[in-house]
Amino acid sequence: MNLSRLFIERPVATLMLVLAMALFGAIAYKQLPVNDLPQVDFPTLRISAALPGANPETMANTVATPLERQLATVAGIESMSSQSGQGSTSITLQFELGRDIDAAAQDVQTAIAQAARNLPQGMDPPQLRKINPADSPILYLALSADRLPLTELDAIADSRVAQKLSGLSGVAQVLVFGSQKSALRLYLDPAKLQQRGLTFADVVTAVQAANANLPSGTLDGASRAYTVKAPVALANAADFGDIIVAYHDGTALRVKDLGRAEDGVEDDKRKTWYNGTRAIVLAVQRQPGANTVAVADRIRAMLPQIEAELPDSVRLQVHFDRSRFVKDSLHEVNFTLLLALGLVILVISAFLHNVRATLIAALVLPSSLLGTFAFMHLLGYSLNNLSLMAITLAIGFVVDDAVVVIENIARHMEMGKPRMQAALDGAQEIGFTVLSMTISLAAVFLPILFMGGMIGRLFQEFAVSIGIAVLLSGVVALTLTPMLCARGLVNQPPDNRLSRLFDAGFNRFRDFYGDTLRASMRHRGSMLLLSAAVLAAMLWLAGHVKQGFIPRVDSGMIFASVQYPEGIPFDELSQRQQALAALVQKHPAVEGLMSSAGQGGGGGTGGNIGRLVIRLAPRNTRKSADGVIDELRAVTRKISGINVTFQNPASINVGALSSSSDYQLTLISGDFEALKATSAEVEKRLEALPQIEDVDSNLELRNPELRVTLDPLEAARLGITAQQVQQTLYDALGGRRISEIYGTSDQYVVSVKALPEAQLDPAVIGQLPLKTSTVGITRLDAVARVEPGVGPIAVYHYGQQPAVTLSFNLAPGASLDAALAAAYDAASEVVPPEVALEFTGAAQKFQESTVQLPLLLLFTVVIIYMVLAVLYEHLGHPLTILTALPLAGFGALLVLLLANDELNIFSFVGIILLVGLVKKNGIMMIDFALARQRAGMSAEDAIVEACLVRLRPIMMTTFAAIFATLPIAVGFGAGGEARRPLGIAVVGGLFFSQFLTLYITPTFYVSMARVEAGLRRWRARFA
Repeated sequence: MNLSRLFIERPVATLMLVLAMALFGAIAYKQLPVNDLPQVDFPTLRISAALPGANPETMANTVATPLERQLATVAGIESMSSQSGQGSTSITLQFELGRDIDAAAQDVQTAIAQAARNLPQGMDPPQLRKINPADSPILYLALSADRLPLTELDAIADSRVAQKLSGLSGVAQVLVFGSQKSALRLYLDPAKLQQRGLTFADVVTAVQAANANLPSGTLDGASRAYTVKAPVALANAADFGDIIVAYHDGTALRVKDLGRAEDGVEDDKRKTWYNGTRAIVLAVQRQPGANTVAVADRIRAMLPQIEAELPDSVRLQVHFDRSRFVKDSLHEVNFTLLLALGLVILVISAFLHNVRATLIAALVLPSSLLGTFAFMHLLGYSLNNLSLMAITLAIGFVVDDAVVVIENIARHMEMGKPRMQAALDGAQEIGFTVLSMTISLAAVFLPILFMGGMIGRLFQEFAVSIGIAVLLSGVVALTLTPMLCARGLVNQPPDNRLSRLFDAGFNRFRDFYGDTLRASMRHRGSMLLLSAAVLAAMLWLAGHVKQGFIPRVDSGMIFASVQYPEGIPFDELSQRQQALAALVQKHPAVEGLMSSAGQGGGGGTGGNIGRLVIRLAPRNTRKSADGVIDELRAVTRKISGINVTFQNPASINVGALSSSSDYQLTLISGDFEALKATSAEVEKRLEALPQIEDVDSNLELRNPELRVTLDPLEAARLGITAQQVQQTLYDALGGRRISEIYGTSDQYVVSVKALPEAQLDPAVIGQLPLKTSTVGITRLDAVARVEPGVGPIAVYHYGQQPAVTLSFNLAPGASLDAALAAAYDAASEVVPPEVALEFTGAAQKFQESTVQLPLLLLFTVVIIYMVLAVLYEHLGHPLTILTALPLAGFGALLVLLLANDELNIFSFVGIILLVGLVKKNGIMMIDFALARQRAGMSAEDAIVEACLVRLRPIMMTTFAAIFATLPIAVGFGAGGEARRPLGIAVVGGLFFSQFLTLYITPTFYVSMARVEAGLRRWRARFA
């Protein structure tokens, strides 16, 4: 059966089909979205609850625990963690990747409603929102002004910038750093309240009564109906200061007589600076699947319009634009693709030294690659580093099929056949070989499609894109290539000195190869032992190559999480944060700096934390991001009293636990005292390990506290309840929200608190006035005692139990698997039975990958074996073809070791790719040898002739694949460091396996033939 005959005989139809495929691909290319990596959506929900003034333990016990208990009934939760701080609780639910996020949100909302009856009274309903931990902001914008108050700047940032950006297509949310939203604060003097016989509750009641916003209704008159308005005229601090609280000796006591009313901000415990100037910073996150470049371009296109509407003194600056890195990275990938294309054409030209044959082979590339873009568009894929890297790699072997067809047709022409007959005969002879190579190579990527988890999602586009390119190249090689050969290929002898020298050199190499191959046939046992030794060496190398997970890229941005001593006053924290930012900004590689006090990553707040978002200078003017981090770490370590952890953000963030470092080890126990003692000991053990650095614990127990203990007898005698005491403390110290001011475009909080100057002395707690049922007004210290102590700054839960997370980074040059093993062993030595120990986040996903990836490789080999067995209808020939796999694996691991590169998920995918590449040589040998055996040759003579005849296409296809992958292995340009391990693995595997395969595969073929002959004789004897 000749698969190519119809297409050879109908050239116009064949040409139109291929042109249509290329045309649709070119159109699809322009419509494909552009991102840095494929979209990996982690179904994650976050529940936020607030109870201002409540301490972390109260939030954990009264808010987090009831919610967690109800949320645990929701199906499909992979992990549940919570963080309870001063006045706030955040619960993060990460679901299994297959869980529908909208359905999960409905279930979670139902669980929250069911838990509401167990939550503290008067608390606002918890808020639910979808998040994606794999996504980081794509754009940071900074608003600053020299003469405008920060409250007005915040209003501008909210109404004129954030809201407009949120409405753009592809924008998910806009995080605000350093928000300074207007609010009105009532500061009361406890001493004056007591002198007038009043309490905080009296003032709160008076303010709420005076600032009521109730409907008034309508008056139905005799001739018309009237709408009745009773507007509230309270709009500023002066209005609230004039509110009458009570009458004392016939004189009205107003709020301003008991303290003062001030226009302030809703949260005065957070500040943000941009390049040393107070600013409001907006971080824009894109929607899942949205085009990063298109979203950023839409935002940038809107910025001139927004700037035109801003007051003259307001500056709007772009701090960081991730789309620039995406564009640069894709530009480098496109350049790599074109470079690989040129190198492959040069390789083909060098071997064929025939212009027409080279052009025919080169035409396979645009047709099959453009066709791949069409299918990518239909499947909803994007142009990203992985899909374009798949296209680049495909250049090296999509041309293989065409080269094999051209070479075989040229060989028939050299026999004296006319072009048409040579095309028909050559295509028929080689058709099954091309079909076998194409199907078996495409089958390499099938296991990735069925692989679950993050790795399966990440590499799905890569696998499908390269698989489609391979299948299309096979189609083009069996249709367009023989048709063009039948019309345009000529038997053109070398007509230049360079080609003649190349041919002479190749012929000498082929003669040498023939002699050494025959010699190796006489020492088959030694060759098989060599093969076994290479297999053993490969297994040894697998345990000694440095291992990693998701490779880092230098995107031009680094983060720094700053931790200050517990209990630090906010003013001091702000000053120290500014000093730290000034020190960091002196580094010559730092081009822009956003600094936040009281606010961390993701917009979370805390009383002793800070955050730096650092934009680096262009890559060609500085060291790598990791090198800059090392220098900044050395500088900041000299500052006492703070802990600064720098982080080069990963390509993809995995895990829902927030952390200042890359990897996390979590301790879990229902016994909090045991957990505290164990975590401190484990932290010491981890700090002593040379493989890790930047060890940090989220357990902070030295937060200064004042513990109020009620005297029950005295309180009962005076008629004072515990609820009354707690309410008074909340009113005086919690910044309680007691009313609201409704403006034309927004609403503003009115809160109450004790005077700041009164709070300077902790004894003010004892002076707070309480109303009794017997003697009028008394002080708090009459019924309670106040004692100092320390407590946690936040309480963490993981899986509904108290938890402590220790985070750390890898030391330079350390292997991830060795570091995690050392950390686990060190921790296990001191962890008691009642404390559970497990890796979370990226460390957990890495451990899962160490199981999944080897199984994926094994599954791939099994699939290839099954496909080849079906194609050859033989159980032994697939084993012969697959003898090259250990050789390729050894070469890949050896080169990774020599290059000091890590075996990460990218390089492992390169090894899986090698499975498909190196077996092509075996297929070309075995196919020809089987045909010669059927013609009556012995197995040894058949395989020797096959090797010599197929040597040119084998060398040509292998070097085409090597040169196509070489630009990736060099790893230049933006994002090149992430692609480099994959390229190194492929080049090393191909180069090493190329030469040994030429000897070991023929040897194994002859040995298998002898075993098969022996089995036939054995069966004949007992037949």
